[in-house]
Amino acid sequence: MRILNASGCLDALTAPDIARVLDAFVSKTVTPLPREGNAPVRIAETDVGMLNSIGLANPGRDAFLAETLPRLRGLGVPVWVSVGGFAAHEYAETCAQLADVTIELNLSCPNVDEAADSAAAIVAACREVTSLPLYAKLSPANWDISEVARAVQAAGADGLSLVNTMRGTALGESLEPRLGTWSGGLSGPALKPVALAAVYACWRATRMPILGMGGVMSGRDVLEFIAAGAQDVALGTVLFRDPEAPQRVRSELAAEAAALGVADVDDVRGVAHEGGVASRLSLTR
Repeated sequence: MRILNASGCLDALTAPDIARVLDAFVSKTVTPLPREGNAPVRIAETDVGMLNSIGLANPGRDAFLAETLPRLRGLGVPVWVSVGGFAAHEYAETCAQLADVTIELNLSCPNVDEAADSAAAIVAACREVTSLPLYAKLSPANWDISEVARAVQAAGADGLSLVNTMRGTALGESLEPRLGTWSGGLSGPALKPVALAAVYACWRATRMPILGMGGVMSGRDVLEFIAAGAQDVALGTVLFRDPEAPQRVRSELAAEAAALGVADVDDVRGVAHEGGVASRLSLTR
């Protein structure tokens, strides 16, 4: 089981010591052309999490490949590159230029309809041009997310990243939208039950490797994602408030596993589908 960051939740080049504690680093989403992002305000805290409306701000593919990616490789940890676009060929063009990384396809970009067929078309286009590991990052907004998961699996995805944010709005004291775009992606504790449901449904449907994320704040949260079927877990919003979260979460995870009588955290994977840890332990004794 590995601990990563969720894309966009850590700037490794300004906080390299934190990035090096991770088992792999996930870049911000890269698009073919540079994007300045949305107008401010871009981030707003709420009682149940955080809203963001960054707008895929990034320097564009050419600058990322020439400048950013070489610096990320210098961190000494495996690199995942989050790839975005607005059409299947844009994703594929970026994937074709990558080497020695894991690719996370951000299938929740604005203007990309994440129906099962369109998500599968993007994955298929990327699979044609690269043999690198492809993870499809899905939105929980689709009620039957397992349908999308099966479609991207059939199209050639190697794994799933679950989940992206959900749309939300917050109003200020004068009842005006707090974000410049009035709505944004909700992350943090409120997202955890939604993310767990997605991991549970998709692992049951596909048995694919899953990078689980969404409201992970503690070692117990990590354990629950693994039990639902995640192979690895990413930290997101928690990194904004607690940069030392990777070390803390690992320590808490070990303690939580020990309290349940589990020697290896990986042994917990999928146990929620079998009635919990007690049921599995009784079968192995």
